[in-house]
Amino acid sequence: MKLKVLFFARLKELVGQEIIEIDIDPPSKIGELWKLLCERYPQLKTAESNVIFSQNQEFAGPQAELHEGDELAVFPPVSGGCGDSEAVLRADAEGNVIQIIHSPIPIELLIAQLSQPGNGAVVVFSGIVRDNTGGRKTRFLEYEAYVPMALRKMYEIGRALKQKWDIDRVGMVHRLGRLEIGEASIVIVVTSSHRKAAFAACQYAIDTLKSIVPIWKKEYYDDGEVWVG
Repeated sequence: MKLKVLFFARLKELVGQEIIEIDIDPPSKIGELWKLLCERYPQLKTAESNVIFSQNQEFAGPQAELHEGDELAVFPPVSGGCGDSEAVLRADAEGNVIQIIHSPIPIELLIAQLSQPGNGAVVVFSGIVRDNTGGRKTRFLEYEAYVPMALRKMYEIGRALKQKWDIDRVGMVHRLGRLEIGEASIVIVVTSSHRKAAFAACQYAIDTLKSIVPIWKKEYYDDGEVWVG
């Protein structure tokens, strides 16, 4: 059976390609596919203890059965991170804004769109690019994502927030590409009648995003660079 395999972040660099097609005899599991990939690309073995798989944009383990036409993604743990500012204004039917863009995030515009007269609280989290990591001077960052799956997981987080807390609207906007020091990589906005629910939902959103959304960052220093995660 024929499968499509996508590589991200450091694994893409190790393989030298972002997408490959591969044939494997059925029945087979993801773990068997990984062994085949390591035979074809021995350099992948250096990352063997730190690899995550997804199958058709859902996380999957080594024992998951493969099927003809599956899309498999292989990537490291997420970094725990062409559009324009108008892209942020595209809301869903409930008024939520879930976006991945390549341009600066217009935070004030996002807040204005999500805010409603009945809101007693608007909680905003903005993740900013800092100028150092562990005392090492950072020049800039680059963010990469498995965009279809990342958006899918961000929508799942948004739905979970509304199930757990009495909130109104949710905004989650992540930026990709090169970011300079002081720029926002992620902005989360939660609106609600009361501040307690909004604070709790916003905290849950950023913690969960950093754990399950396939977005990675590469940090650039004066003396080199490294993928985070």
